[in-house]
Amino acid sequence: MSFGETPITVIGNLTADPELRFTPSGAPLAKFTIAATPRTYDKDSGKWTDGTATFFRCAAWRQLAEHVAESLTKGSRVVAFGRIRQHNWQTPEGENRSMLALEIDEIGASLRFTTVDIAAKRPATTATPGDDAWDAVADGPAAKSGAEPPF
Repeated sequence: MSFGETPITVIGNLTADPELRFTPSGAPLAKFTIAATPRTYDKDSGKWTDGTATFFRCAAWRQLAEHVAESLTKGSRVVAFGRIRQHNWQTPEGENRSMLALEIDEIGASLRFTTVDIAAKRPATTATPGDDAWDAVADGPAAKSGAEPPF
């Protein structure tokens, strides 16, 4: 993140399935919208009341874009972190337009109301067996003795 950028975290639901596109140079781009709706509890009625939803148009690039398109669908509740970007353009009639969008740096499923199965692929490594701290915990003396891991 560069100096002067506006970071933002948004929690909400996808309004539609992410749309995966590719730029002319072949870079993946996923576009989607997150609706964030505040809720307040009304003590008198004993019910939750929805406020006015805010819709955030979002873009994710490269490998993140592909992961978003493969993993998230309409209605998915997410926690997204990114930067606000302003886009300016001119209409064919010569009118100036602008919009704010969220360029996503990180996004994941919210576990507040549901569970998920994560099918993580372990990244390729050049380390030799036993060099990885996680392997050491799983396969090391502590694991064989039944002792608790050190974290």
